[in-house]
Amino acid sequence: MDELDSAIIANLQADARLTNRELARRLGIAPSTCLERVRALRERGVIKGYHADVDLGALNRGVQAFVAARLRPMSRAVIDDFKAAIGALPEVTAMYVVAGDDDFLIHLAVPDLEHLHAFLIDRLSERREVISFRSSVIYEGIRNPVLTELPR
Repeated sequence: MDELDSAIIANLQADARLTNRELARRLGIAPSTCLERVRALRERGVIKGYHADVDLGALNRGVQAFVAARLRPMSRAVIDDFKAAIGALPEVTAMYVVAGDDDFLIHLAVPDLEHLHAFLIDRLSERREVISFRSSVIYEGIRNPVLTELPR
């Protein structure tokens, strides 16, 4: 990664719909150079895809929460089954396997607190491998773009 790669990534994170010509203009490089660099970043797996930033509230999913869950017995089969089952639910926007006291951190987006409660009681607590969980309602989310290099 060099400064040009970092600038390409920063610009595409801000607006992934930039045309190659506009991106090249912003960076002060030839469009052919820009296209080559973007392709190389994709081929190296640095750029994995392009995504739309969706307003969950506009989709009637204005209540978000993190749910930390603990499972037992702890085995690959139990983890894989839980990931497949819970990850397929429409309320789940992201799921992480974590270390520490909890085994999973699940990000949910639902219409209201009633739906959050129903998810916890009807979907999560009914799973035999779930021995405990706790939820935290998200009041506000702040996302930073990924920095290509961390400050020293």
